[in-house]
Amino acid sequence: MSVTAGRCLKVTDNRSGETTFVPVKDDTIDTTAFAKLGLTAYDHGYMNTAVCRSAISYIDGDKGILRYRGYDIEELAEKSTFLEVAYLLIFGELPSGDQLEKWTTRVQRHTFIHENMIDYLKSFRYDAHPMGMLVSAIAAMSTFHPEASTALCGEDIYENESMVNKQIFRCLGKLPTLAACAYRHRIGRSYNTPSNELEYTENFLYMLDRLSETNYTPHPQLAHALDVIFILHADHELNCSTAAMRQMASTGTDPFVCLAGASSALYGPSHGGANEAALRMLEEIGSIEKIPAFIEEVKAKKRRLMGFGHRVYKSYDPRAKILKKISSQVFDIMGRSDLVNVALELERIALSDEYFIKRNLYPNVDFYSGLIYKAMGFPTDFFPVLFCIARTAGWLAHWREQLHDRVPIFRPQQVDIGQEKRHYKERLGDSAASILNGIHSRKNIPPSHN
Repeated sequence: MSVTAGRCLKVTDNRSGETTFVPVKDDTIDTTAFAKLGLTAYDHGYMNTAVCRSAISYIDGDKGILRYRGYDIEELAEKSTFLEVAYLLIFGELPSGDQLEKWTTRVQRHTFIHENMIDYLKSFRYDAHPMGMLVSAIAAMSTFHPEASTALCGEDIYENESMVNKQIFRCLGKLPTLAACAYRHRIGRSYNTPSNELEYTENFLYMLDRLSETNYTPHPQLAHALDVIFILHADHELNCSTAAMRQMASTGTDPFVCLAGASSALYGPSHGGANEAALRMLEEIGSIEKIPAFIEEVKAKKRRLMGFGHRVYKSYDPRAKILKKISSQVFDIMGRSDLVNVALELERIALSDEYFIKRNLYPNVDFYSGLIYKAMGFPTDFFPVLFCIARTAGWLAHWREQLHDRVPIFRPQQVDIGQEKRHYKERLGDSAASILNGIHSRKNIPPSHN
């Protein structure tokens, strides 16, 4: 391949000598052009493949830049709020004062959940994983709002912008309530109804922590810290869960089912559980004195350095820098554990060691978020739930954007590595070849008493 002056690739197939010109637009090529050559582009794990055009967030991994709709994440974290950022992500512009007030009111009006949903959450085991409960509850929301179901009402219902917006209000409003109910069920306490006089993250903390106080109000600095953390986690281009959201949206299903699918992807330990893994690593190290030995084990590839490095960022994750500042505020209120000192020393050593510098192993967003959540009293298995609430804003932005993208249903290709054509052969009498070898015949299986 060679790049020509006409902004295209000149591709010559040395098997046939045939030349194909592939246009280059926005530093990308349309790989369907290779179909003319009888070829399919193979990109294992989507390492260098774009499947959509999006204007929601932007990452420059080499420079450590993250922007939402053109705004640097540092500026939004300092000056904005989570609900304002959610509006920005979903609709493309920051709201006016009047728009923000109406937006906030509409979201607050949808924080309450049906009594039957509460009964549904109560039906889970006392030790059910809160993320499993949340994923199930999000999927169940689809059955509580049949007028929003494309399966029942047709795909064209989302050509109506007010119908789109109503589901956005519902999802943003109800996710914290569902999460709080899952948490309260886990600790054996009754549910708290939402308090819409409070801000978004204040209300969430209120539903989590209120006992019997009549005028309970969460600590304002902790609520602010959580609000900033939610901003930092609100969107991050086309990561695994967001790709799942858009892929499901392309089928025309409703946003609740799409959110359940995206949340399920986030449930995976390699995605939503990374901060828990980083925290467990710090707990295993235990003290500053043990860091040098741990570092040597990492270099010997006996241990993994969790919370460092990123698939996209080749420099310091901009979100991690903000979290480091936020962590100091939280620790001043909640106390500074020994793990904080371990984390700071581990970061100092890693950032000064040529081994980690050469490999672009800088702290990422997961390194400090787990410490902050632990200091605020959240159990480790609740970490992905917090991630899910924040990322819902970005998921909904991508769902809405996908509605306006007329691409057919997502249908990735595969490279076949299976068998050549074979013919079925009768082999039920051949014990050596039978796939049933070692399995008792049905007539010899004793009846079940379960």
